[in-house]
Amino acid sequence: MLRPLEERIQRVLAHEGLMASRWSNGPGAVYPVHDHSYGKVLYCLEGSIQFRMEATGHEVLLEPGDRLNIPAGAAHGAVVGSQGVVCLEAHQEAVPAATR
Repeated sequence: MLRPLEERIQRVLAHEGLMASRWSNGPGAVYPVHDHSYGKVLYCLEGSIQFRMEATGHEVLLEPGDRLNIPAGAAHGAVVGSQGVVCLEAHQEAVPAATR
């Protein structure tokens, strides 16, 4: 059974035509700088995770209920907070320039 926050977020994402996967990681886990060919929509369900956007140096702390949209090709890294993290993640396919 889904918790109320997760259920609400799943409804929001479904309304946007997105399907999310749930993932988690332990305290202090590090995601080295990387990028993706697709956009990512992330919601934090439990704990926290700090993202750093390489192009701007902008840092974003996600805590329960917070959302972060990462555009396709945007280099980013992250560090999980001291209590670990549980997130929902959905992918948005990049739209080819010729069809925009």
